[in-house]
Amino acid sequence: MTRFADAEEHGSEAADPFVRVRGAREHNLRRVDLDIPRNTLAVFTGVSGSGKSSLAFGTLYAEAQRRYFESVAPYARRLIHQIGAPKVDGITGLPPAVALQQRRGTPGSRSTVGTVTTLSNLLRMLYSRAGTYPPGADGRLDSDAFSANTAAGACPECHGLGRVHRVTEASLVPDPSLSIRDHAIAAWPGAWQGKNFRDVVQALGYDIDRPWRELPQDDRDFILFSDEQPVVTVHPVREAGRIQRPYQGTFSSARRYVMRAFSESKSAATRRRMQRHLESAVCPVCEGRRLRPEALAVTFAGRSIADLTRLPLADLPGILGPAAPAGDADSPAGEGSSGDGDGDGEGFGFGSGGTGEAAAALVEDLVARIEVLVGLGLGYLSMDRTAPTLSPGELQRLRLATQLRSGLFSVVYVLDEPSAGLHPADTEPLLDVLDRLRAEGNSLFVVEHDMDVVRRAGWVVDVGPGAGRYGGQVLYSGPVPGLRQVSGSATRDYLFGTGAAAPRPARTPRTPDAWLRLRGITRHNLHDLAVDLPLGVVTAVTGVSGSGKSTLVDEVARAVLAALHPGDGADGDDRADATGASADAGGGEGEEGDEEAEFGGAAAIGPVAAAVAGLDAVDRLVRVDQKPIGRTPRSNLATYTGLFDAVRATFAATPEARARRYPPGRFSFNVASGRCPTCQGEGFVAVELLFLPGTYAPCPTCHGARYNPETLEIRYRDRTVADVLAMSVDEAVGFLADVPAAARSLRTLQDVGLGYLPLGQPATELSGGEAQRIKLATELQRARRGHTLYLLDEPTTGLHPADTALLMGQVQGLADAGNSVVLVEHDMSVVAAADWVLDLGPGAGDAGGRIVAEGPPLTLIRDPLGRTAPYLARHLAEGPPGR
Repeated sequence: MTRFADAEEHGSEAADPFVRVRGAREHNLRRVDLDIPRNTLAVFTGVSGSGKSSLAFGTLYAEAQRRYFESVAPYARRLIHQIGAPKVDGITGLPPAVALQQRRGTPGSRSTVGTVTTLSNLLRMLYSRAGTYPPGADGRLDSDAFSANTAAGACPECHGLGRVHRVTEASLVPDPSLSIRDHAIAAWPGAWQGKNFRDVVQALGYDIDRPWRELPQDDRDFILFSDEQPVVTVHPVREAGRIQRPYQGTFSSARRYVMRAFSESKSAATRRRMQRHLESAVCPVCEGRRLRPEALAVTFAGRSIADLTRLPLADLPGILGPAAPAGDADSPAGEGSSGDGDGDGEGFGFGSGGTGEAAAALVEDLVARIEVLVGLGLGYLSMDRTAPTLSPGELQRLRLATQLRSGLFSVVYVLDEPSAGLHPADTEPLLDVLDRLRAEGNSLFVVEHDMDVVRRAGWVVDVGPGAGRYGGQVLYSGPVPGLRQVSGSATRDYLFGTGAAAPRPARTPRTPDAWLRLRGITRHNLHDLAVDLPLGVVTAVTGVSGSGKSTLVDEVARAVLAALHPGDGADGDDRADATGASADAGGGEGEEGDEEAEFGGAAAIGPVAAAVAGLDAVDRLVRVDQKPIGRTPRSNLATYTGLFDAVRATFAATPEARARRYPPGRFSFNVASGRCPTCQGEGFVAVELLFLPGTYAPCPTCHGARYNPETLEIRYRDRTVADVLAMSVDEAVGFLADVPAAARSLRTLQDVGLGYLPLGQPATELSGGEAQRIKLATELQRARRGHTLYLLDEPTTGLHPADTALLMGQVQGLADAGNSVVLVEHDMSVVAAADWVLDLGPGAGDAGGRIVAEGPPLTLIRDPLGRTAPYLARHLAEGPPGR
């Protein structure tokens, strides 16, 4: 009887066309009740931190995931208790769900367009089964042999990276007029270890007081490059009064020290320091193609797999299609498609065993997947393009394209700002893709800030009215036109052009103080480009995805760095970043690994612009990008900005802490004496989900508090240090008003629209836009200085238009103070608010890389060139550029 009742209940759910949520209270949601129709595009809007993601992902998707776990094996069901269930009374009518979230963190340098889309798997199988092998080949290679990420396929010299890191005498000894005692070998460390190296060299009989250039070449080569490690007795010379005992010292050449420190050190600062003494070059064995010779010898359509993956995706269908066999087992081995053999290869071609049919099916699938990517505007990408060089919007579209080929129907796709990082011209094909998914019988629940996407929706859920504890309510749920009647909605004005977002005259642009002029920029799709960058104003760099915007800004950064720090080179030094400072070890751990992805890549290769003028008008460079501020829950907003130093000092100064002799370090979750021993101060423990990606769950001992019970006994104004970390920035402003060092940081975080974030928000849960604004706030809290060049990479990513207006107030303030600001941006409200616009294009990849229009915003729309002008003109006609 019970089973019949259950079946009847589920049958009524299936007949109900709505997903019905009752009593949702995840994060800041206030017992939300909500009905959303299935088989429609429903957009969740609201200011940043209002609770829309808590509703879409934390409640709806989390409940679908929980139901999936309940349907599988008992072993997997126990994972429900580890990752938790959403706080909701009930949800009915919820189909299976697929989440497409913005990636948290930076992908590894071995991740590429091909691996993200699974195109690489298909291509490797094609070469394994249907490639043309050279005469005398031992046999057909396994598909792993065509992967640079496997031992079977990677070039043994560069380990599949395509580049090798090496040192030279010039990189190790930049000033040969110095002696070893005077630190001629700049790669050696300072303090005791550097002195030890010098003492060992002296004990080996080398003259450490003679200028380096006067030493015999054999001596110099041994000291710098020898692999020998002789042990020698060292008689150190110490200061008067210090004990001087001999010890056994081991010699290590400068090359050995640099290579080991760069590859093994866990310190990002050490790796950056060693990077300055390394030179990157194309691997001499594989010539940058990353694979073993036997794999590179196999061809399809006359090309090796490395050659094919370097081509734009848009070119591949025309190459692969004609080269595919007809599909019968007796078809020839593609003899017309290869120039290095007749193709039969003793069973290595298309021939026996149905290989022809397999090859035809592989090519058909490859071409179909590639055409989807081309339709999404990604045809300019190549399969070997590394994932760290992709924008969040490009990554999101790559993953969307994969879903289009999955053939799923009657599921809910939950998407996290799919238009983030997209030029308006790129958003249009994205919307077509969303329409296709909906037309196939799916439901789309989209968290979004782009008003063009909201206008295209069939249903809108507006959450607010504010952020954090001021939000968590559904202000409106229904067809888009109905939102016009909701007076408390921050979205309404920007959607319909009313209130604060009503049209008004464009602002008068500032006049540049000076110009930064670069000539001969050649990198990626920029070829001998000349650019004049105004200083003392706000400049927006625009253009479709792949037009060369980020490349141009990278080259500007390299040119300025080369002038400001000529001894360090233009290799991505940390002085170019507003990375903040934190006494906690977790504060900057997100930087390591990202540098490895960049080093050896195009970002660090080749000279800067052929000619640069106007650098005397720039005293300082601050680069603020979307790289994560940390890769584990240990790194968070409070540690990164440095305000947690003041919080720890405040707790250490309480009477109880002084009585127990607790130092400030006791209140750091990175110190063993104060942290929870189970989670090591992270507040979370890693949960392996077997066949699904791993996740984090609250620590079962401290329940996310991070600290041990003794530390939590100390209170300041009746709050523990864990309570303070749980406060939002807005709450902490009042609580820590009498702590000046913390109050300054908190006010700056509010100024950039981050008042809703908890102080202890783990870095793994921050969006790229949030991470960038935290970096910007860290920079803004410092003393203001004019003549600084700020380079910002899409700072409005993840921002509601109301928050964008708040952020732009800070950006305009930087220019008012005499600084220069350059923003890579797609938001037309930001472009309209700029003083100068550089529009790159006209297209992406090889079709871009040129400045198609430049000047004040109104100048661009009067003489409309490029893809940006029509959208900018529409914005200036409909809404305010604002200041």
